Amino acid sequence: MVKDATLTMTLILVSRLLGFVRERAVAEVFGRTAQTDAFKAAFNIPDLMYSLLVGGAITAAFLPVFAGYLARGEEEEGWHVASTFLHITFALLVLLTGAGMALAPWLSPLVAYAYSGEQRELLVELMRWMFPTVFLTGVAGLGMGILNSYRRFSIPLLGPILYNLGIILGAYVLGPRMGIRGMAAGTLAGAFVNAAVQWVQVLTFRRRWMWVLDYRHPQVRRLYRLMLPSMVGLSVTQLSLIISSNLASSLPAGSITALNLANRLMQFPLGVFAMGMSTVVFPAMAGQAALGQWGGLSRTLSRSLRGVLFVTIPSAVGLAVLAEPLVRLLFEAGAFSRQDTVATAHAVVLYAPALVAQSAIQILTRAFYSLQDTRTPVAISTAALGLHTLLNWALLRATGLGHGGLALGFSLTSWVSSALYVTLLRRRLQQLSWRELVGFCLRCLVASLPMAAGAWWAASVARQHWGVQTLGARLVQVTAAGTVATVLYLPAAHLAGIGEASETVRLLAQLAARWRGRLARPAGRQPQATVPEKET
Repeated sequence: MVKDATLTMTLILVSRLLGFVRERAVAEVFGRTAQTDAFKAAFNIPDLMYSLLVGGAITAAFLPVFAGYLARGEEEEGWHVASTFLHITFALLVLLTGAGMALAPWLSPLVAYAYSGEQRELLVELMRWMFPTVFLTGVAGLGMGILNSYRRFSIPLLGPILYNLGIILGAYVLGPRMGIRGMAAGTLAGAFVNAAVQWVQVLTFRRRWMWVLDYRHPQVRRLYRLMLPSMVGLSVTQLSLIISSNLASSLPAGSITALNLANRLMQFPLGVFAMGMSTVVFPAMAGQAALGQWGGLSRTLSRSLRGVLFVTIPSAVGLAVLAEPLVRLLFEAGAFSRQDTVATAHAVVLYAPALVAQSAIQILTRAFYSLQDTRTPVAISTAALGLHTLLNWALLRATGLGHGGLALGFSLTSWVSSALYVTLLRRRLQQLSWRELVGFCLRCLVASLPMAAGAWWAASVARQHWGVQTLGARLVQVTAAGTVATVLYLPAAHLAGIGEASETVRLLAQLAARWRGRLARPAGRQPQATVPEKET
C-alpha cells in the first residue's frame, strides 16, 4: 500500500499542479470578473449531480460490494452484479444530463439568485455547455471505481491530468477567440478524454463484462439501498457549497472567484495526500471488512489517519503563513491584480484549518463505507449543512470578514463534522483512541510552530533581496520558504516524539541508497541472484 500510495500521490500531485496552471490560465486570460463568477457558478449544479451519482454510487456503494466479491474470490458473480448496476447508472446519467440542459433557466437561481439580465443569460448558457460533463465525468468515475477495486491506481489517474490539460487549452487557445465559452468547450473536451482513458482500461476486462440487466438480483438491490443514503449525504455536502456560492453572489464582484481559488489552494494538499491515501486504503479496508478482519481494519484506519495528519497539519499552518506569496505566485498575472491577490489570500487563511479536518474526513468516511454503513455519514452531513448555513449567515452579518466569513464557516463546520465521525466510529472500532488521536495532532501542531516561523522569515528575507515583481522572484520566495519549512519540520517532529518523522527519514535514506546503488552499478551488469534466508 505504501508503494501504491506513493505512486497515487505523485500522479495526483501532477494533476493538482496542472489544476493550478488551469486556474492561473483563467486568472490570466479573464481575471477575477463577473464572467469568471458565472463560469464558477455554472459548474455547481453539474458538480452536484456528478457527486450524487459517482460519489454516492461508486465510493459508498459499488466499490465496497465489488471489492468484497473480489476479496472472497467470487469474481464472476461480482461482474454479474457490476454489469447490471453500471447499465442502470449509464441510463440515469443520460437522463440527468438531458434534464439539466432543458431545465437550466430554472436551475440557475439555485447557484446565483442575485444574477439578472445578461449575466443570468450567460450563466444559463454556460450551464448548458457544462451539463454534458455530468455524463462524461460520471462514466469516468464508474471506470475508475472498477480499476481501483483491482488495485489499479496509476492509469485511472492519467484521466484527470488530461482533463486539466483540456481546460488549460480551452483558456489559452479558445479563450481569446470565444471568451469564457472557450473555457466551457475546453472543459467538455477534457471530460471526454478523461472518460476515454478510463474505459480503454476497463474494456480489457471484456471477458468478464456481461450484457445483463438483472435488476432483481439481491445484491443489486442492496447496492441501491446503500447508494440512496449516501446520495442524500453527498447532496447535503454539495448544497453547503452551493449555499456559500449563492451568498457570495450578493457580495462585490469577484467574491465567488476569490473563494473558488482559495478553496482550490486548500484542496491541493488535501487532494495529494488525503485523497491519495484514501483511494489506496479504501479497497483494502473494504476487503478487511468483508472478511471480518476488524483488528486489521482498525490498524489500517489508524495508520492512515496518522500518516495523513502528519502531512496536512504542517501544510495547513504553512498555507496560512504563506497565503499571499502562494496566491501571488500562482495567479497574479494579466488581468489578475494585486487587489485580487489580497482578496484571495484572505480566504486562504480562513480555509486553512479546514484542511486538517477534511483530510481526516476523507479517511473516516471510507471506514464507514467499508462497513457498508452509509446512513451515519448522511446523518453527520445533514447536521453539518444546518450548522454551515447558520454559521455563514451569522459570520456575514456579525463580522466584517466578507467572503472570508464563508471560508471560516466551512472550516468550523469541518472540525465539528470530523469530531462526530470519530465519536461514532469508535462505537464500531474500539481500537480507535481519542486520546491517541488528539495527542498526535497536538504534537504535529507543536512541531509546526518552528516550521511556520522559519517559513515566514525565509519569505521575508527573499522579498527584501529579490522583491516580488517577477515570476522568478516569486518562485524563489516560495521555494526558499518551503525548503526551510521542510528542513525544520522533520527534526522538530522527531523531537516531539512523532514516529512518522523517523519513518519518513528512514524511507528517504533507503530510496537514496537504492538510487546510489543503481548509479554505481556498471552498465549492462545485473545484480547476482541471492538465495533467500530460511523464514522463521
